This record gives sequence, C-alpha cells and structure tokens, in this order.
Amino acid sequence: MENVDLPAGRQAKLRHSLAHIMASAVLEFWPKTKLGIGPAVENGFYYDMQLPKPLEEADLQKIEKRMKELVAQKIKFEKKNIAKRQAKKLFAIQPYKLELIKELPGDSVSIYTSGEFVDLCKGPHVKSTKDIAPNSFKLSKIAGAYWKGDEKNKMLTRIYGLAFETEKELAEHLAMLAEAEKRDHRKLGESLDLMVFSELVGPGLPLYTPKGATILREIKNYSNELQKAIGYQEVQTPNMNRAELFKVSGHYDKYKDDMFRVVSHYTKEDYYLKPMNCPQHTQIFASKPRSYKDMPIRMADFAQLYRDEKTGELAGLTRLRGFSQDDGHCFCREDQIKEEFKSVLMAVEKAMKTYGMNYKIRLSLWDPKTPEKYLGDAKTWKKSQAVLEEILKENKIEYFKSVGEAAIYGPKMDLISKDSLGREWQISTIQLDFIMPERFKLKYIDSDGKEKTPVMIHRALVGSPERFMGILIEHYAGAFPLWMAPVQIAVLPIGEKHAEYAKKVSNALLENNFRVQVWQDDTLGKKIREAEMQKIPILIIIGDREIEANAVSVRERGVGDKGQVSLEKFISEIKEKIINKK
Repeated sequence: MENVDLPAGRQAKLRHSLAHIMASAVLEFWPKTKLGIGPAVENGFYYDMQLPKPLEEADLQKIEKRMKELVAQKIKFEKKNIAKRQAKKLFAIQPYKLELIKELPGDSVSIYTSGEFVDLCKGPHVKSTKDIAPNSFKLSKIAGAYWKGDEKNKMLTRIYGLAFETEKELAEHLAMLAEAEKRDHRKLGESLDLMVFSELVGPGLPLYTPKGATILREIKNYSNELQKAIGYQEVQTPNMNRAELFKVSGHYDKYKDDMFRVVSHYTKEDYYLKPMNCPQHTQIFASKPRSYKDMPIRMADFAQLYRDEKTGELAGLTRLRGFSQDDGHCFCREDQIKEEFKSVLMAVEKAMKTYGMNYKIRLSLWDPKTPEKYLGDAKTWKKSQAVLEEILKENKIEYFKSVGEAAIYGPKMDLISKDSLGREWQISTIQLDFIMPERFKLKYIDSDGKEKTPVMIHRALVGSPERFMGILIEHYAGAFPLWMAPVQIAVLPIGEKHAEYAKKVSNALLENNFRVQVWQDDTLGKKIREAEMQKIPILIIIGDREIEANAVSVRERGVGDKGQVSLEKFISEIKEKIINKK
C-alpha cells in the first residue's frame, strides 16, 4: 500500500514514544545494538538498528512483552538540550547517532530520556507511558533497510510496530490486515490466472495472461471513453527518446537516476526509455503553427513507460518498472484553465463512482524551503498554486494541502481514493504547468496577433491501469464487476446430452460479444464450485427443462439462483448491465 498521510498530533506522539520504548527493550536484551532512527509512520512506528544477531519471530514476542512491562511503569519522557560535544560523549558507542549529531545544524542537540534510555531526538512525545493503553500496540514485522535509504550504506534491521490510541482500534486494524492478506493481488492474480512474473524477463515487468490483459483493456477502454467525452484525442509516441528531449524538459537533471539509459550500436548519442509522456506531447504541439482559435489542444497517450525503481521497492502491480498511464495533456490559454480542470474533475468523479471508490482531493504544493527540487521561480509557483486553490474553492471541492508533494514543474490536485478496506491510494492527478511550455518555447498566435505561451495541464484519470488493476483486484477481492470480468458468463451443461444446446447458447452469447467459458466435464456441483472459485459473475445451467423451454437457468454471483429466463431476454438484460457498467 502506498502511504499518503503521516500521523499527526496525539497519535504521532504516542507512536514515536513507543519507538523509544521498543529501542529501550531491545538494548536490554542485546546491549551491543547500534541504533539508527525510529520515527512514527502511518498506523505505527519503526526503528532501524544494527543487531548482533538476526531476529526471529520469537524475539518480536519477547520484545513486545518487555515493552508492555515498561509501559506499565509509567515512565516519563523528559527533553533536554545539550551541547554537541556532550552528545558525542553520551553516544560514543553509537556510530549512527554520532553521524546524525555531526549533520545537525548548530552547536546543540535535543535528547529525550525515558527511564534509563536516552535517545537523540527532537520529539515530540507523550508526557508518560501512562498515556499509552497497554494493549493498543503490537510489533508486526522485521525487514531490512539501508541506513538513510541508501544502497551504498549498511543494511540494518527494521522492526515495525502498529500503534493506536485504543485496543479496539488495533483489533480493527489487525482484522483489516487479515482481510487484506486474503485479498493480496499477487496471490489472487496467480490463482485467477491474471498475470505472471518471470526472473528471465526481470523484476517489476509483469506478463499478463489473456484474462489479465482483458481487465487491463477494459480499464483503458473506459478511461478512453471518459477522456473522449471531454475532448481528448489519442496519440502514440515512442518508448525511447534522445536525452536532449529530457534535458530541455528538465527531467534529465531532476530525474535521470530513475530513467533507463538505452545504448545504441550505431551512435554515441544517449537515449532513454521514457518515464513520462509530457515532453513528447510538447513536440506534437510544436510541429505546426497554432492559433488561439485552435485552443485547447488535448492529447491522450497509453504508451508504455519505464522507471528504474529499486528492486527492493517493487511490489506486485502497485510498484513496477514497466507500465502505462491513461495520460493526457492539454495545451490551453490562461482563460481556459478553470473550464479544463472542471471537465477533468467531472470525468474523475464519474470514474470513481463507476469503480465504487470514495475519494478526497489533496492540493500538492511545492516546498519553498527546497526550491532546488523544482523547476521555475517562486513567482510562477505562487501564481499556479493560487489558480488551483481558486478552482477548488469555486467548485466547492473539499481538499487538504500537502507541502512538498508537487510535480517538479507545477502544483497538483491529487485524488486519494479509499478502497473497500478503507486503505488510501493516490490514483488520479491533475497538474498545472506554466514552466514546461516556456522551456520548449511553445507559442500560439493570440487574438491580438502576438505570440503567447500556452499553459500545459497534465492529467491522468486512474493513473497507471496496471497499478489500478492491482488496487482493483484487492478492492473487489478478485470478484470483478460484470463489465470488467475476464470471463463474464460460464455455461454449465448438466450432462453430455445437454452439450449441444450448451454450445448453441454459448455461440449466441459470443455473437453478442460476451466473454464466455463452457465447462463440459465433471459433475454439475464441481463445475459450479470451480466457476465460483474463478469468481465468474454469471453461471448458466443447462438441463432438460432449459432445452424444452429454449431458455437458460441463471445463477448470479452474490445473489444465487434467479430462475429460468428466455435466452433472448437474458441477452438483452446482460447487454444493458454491461453498457451501463452496473
């Protein structure tokens, strides 16, 4: 799952405090442990440490038991500012703490004492462990983590913990995790025959079976339907480009380490597999003279994209090296910005309603403290951010702000969707860009006959269809709605003598473009069980009565037997459901 909100307020204090309590317990068992950092994160906390031995599951239970004993002691958290030279003596046998002390600005640092444990920390913390409910936390897993997230550094042990304000909240979260484990898209993707991964092909590069490819195609087709309705036309652009393109766009300087370089046998020029489509789309716009009357010009692109993700960060379909996006770019005049954003927001809202997902909007802003991460100047950023906030207010859209989440070239409206388990995912995005058109020197002739620079709007409706497919597998627990299901109807003849009529029914369904599978062998009970395990939405039972009545008996997933209906009526009803995406 992709974390979209870090904890704030009381929960953050509670979780951070438990990270200290955990480190204290670990040092009691293994005094030679070298401590890294232990922050609060969404739903809990972790601590990175170099241990003298590999940890096992039994060790987690031992640490957790000791943590509960320490919490029961009502230990106080006390902050103190001390000189760096004093801190270096205090943490003399803690090399990672010494490294942090050296990097911190100023001549002093803050430490927190809790019982006999002392840690380099700016806080905040709870006043005392009496503020922590004894059964409201649990150590959850052990993982490896490079010091400071850098693969060049030493691999440390990361101990994760879950923490909430009450025991009830923890129990609810654990129940959700258990359900999420059942819905894991990697497991369901294998059991439902949707995709495979191959070591020979490479990590983060899935292979989609006919069933998986069907789901992907339906997601893309629906996005195409929605974007055509608001004036976007599909284009096609190459998967690799000269480095010069990305140098002009700014991606080369800011993003080069995340791009795959392509080596040619016949030229010394650098080429890269593209990680995004926007630079290519500027070249379509620039290919001929443009007038204010042509605007807005809207392009959509499902081209394959590639990003050089670290192998340890790859996660099924939700973090890939090769994927596509329902990507689009609009080149418009400044007076057209608001209307363009409104139409995209309406398309996104319709998509989320169809997929059955709630959502909220995050206004992603630049961080003025780190301007080197972005393109353009503060004046341009102030202008673009003000425009986006105005659009949200005018359309009475609730939103929350997040500093530092902007794209390198402009602020964004990010759609954070909530799945059936209550987990949040960033999916759609709409971005306002005054910078890239300037870098590419894009122009159009305005009504006064003068050259003007267009505004560029970057947008995606569901983001990456591949990633969204992984999210939907878990959202639906593999039981895709009828219009998306790789097999929509299973035809189940009771016996051999019913096979001929079953074939006739199957052919009629195929002629109407339904996705159909016929089960010929085994008993009816086994056929039904297998079809239900494959989560097929509709089963048609064929027996003597159905042949006599020239009808079919229908069994619907989640509903049960719906009785007998004529084949013509059945086809008509199913067509309507698929067209309306019910």
